[in-house]
Amino acid sequence: MESKDAIAALAALAQTTRLETFRLLVKSEPDGIAAGELARLIDVPQNTMSAHLASLSRAGIVKSERLGRTIIYRADLGAFRALTLFLLKDCCGGNAQLCAPLITDLTSCCLPEAGSCVN
Repeated sequence: MESKDAIAALAALAQTTRLETFRLLVKSEPDGIAAGELARLIDVPQNTMSAHLASLSRAGIVKSERLGRTIIYRADLGAFRALTLFLLKDCCGGNAQLCAPLITDLTSCCLPEAGSCVN
């Protein structure tokens, strides 16, 4: 990932509704959520949600799929992984002892047997 891509993704997430939308999409993986349902769940007008989803899509962290008249949105977990790895690449100057607590927190976030992330 290049710096400009990381900046775009972080800028898109630096707004309350977009961050909440992205987190909701991550929780809904792999099914995704229809645009209208996202607007209802987050309690924003559909045109406002559409603008937020466009911003997240341009930043490359959300993808969409048209199913008939409905557009299903999903978090792009590959892009989110790339962003996270970009941010952690030089973690603690390569000192494993300093990075260990962070890595432990990240790996314990998701329980494979449960199939979902723990908040």
